[in-house]
Amino acid sequence: MTLKSKTTAVLGLSGLAFLLIVSGSVACKKAAQEGAPAAGTAAAPAAQEGTTINEGLNEVSGTVKSALGKYFYISQLPGFDIVAAGQVDTGDASVLLGKDVKVKAVFNREKPSVLVAQSVDIKEGETQFKNVFNKTDAAVPEDYFDQKTRPDYQEIKITNVNKGEDWEGKGTGKVRGKLIPGAGGQGNAISILDEKDKEVGKIIVDNVTEYATYCMKKLRLFDTFWFYFNIKDSVDKKLRSKNKEIFHADIVFTGLY
Repeated sequence: MTLKSKTTAVLGLSGLAFLLIVSGSVACKKAAQEGAPAAGTAAAPAAQEGTTINEGLNEVSGTVKSALGKYFYISQLPGFDIVAAGQVDTGDASVLLGKDVKVKAVFNREKPSVLVAQSVDIKEGETQFKNVFNKTDAAVPEDYFDQKTRPDYQEIKITNVNKGEDWEGKGTGKVRGKLIPGAGGQGNAISILDEKDKEVGKIIVDNVTEYATYCMKKLRLFDTFWFYFNIKDSVDKKLRSKNKEIFHADIVFTGLY
């Protein structure tokens, strides 16, 4: 189900009073799903009832609901992604999926939606925990997408696949669409959708960061996203109309807005 169809279903439920309540709930849900802190949390974000995230080292606990590569998310900590950059036991963070964990992690207000894990312990009994990860470096990985840079990625509006000025020279951008197989089943492409969900063009995907892939997995209930990317070479004009492919790009983030 697309984001647009989900929104339409919600709008049909009732009148304005109910919509005001729902809109607040959806905003909070989106912030939690996308790893972005809710408004008003910059000073000392409330992560869960009885828990406040402060500058420096924090101890948090919860159940891992989504994990990929070095990133994971616990439902009791809405608004934050946790990064365990390095080996987690004998695999990556996906080995934590579904586990109850206790995490010591560093919070830096300059990177307001990510916690850098210093240790991860998995619950193995009523009171027993097994340590599976330790690190002393609090640096945020290079592939992490800083939410503060979102305004730098303006929407690319495609008016014609042969109108290169729609995207050339802009460097970065974002579009609403779906990730689909590339031409001939090779690689991936972004199918760019307009307001009526009609395809207006395709972007050839050369690379997807691990963080962007993790964000897509976290938003598994949706198949339409906003893709944030770095724009690369344009497809030759003679080839654009064949597959509607217009340029190459590297995806750095995916979200619901």
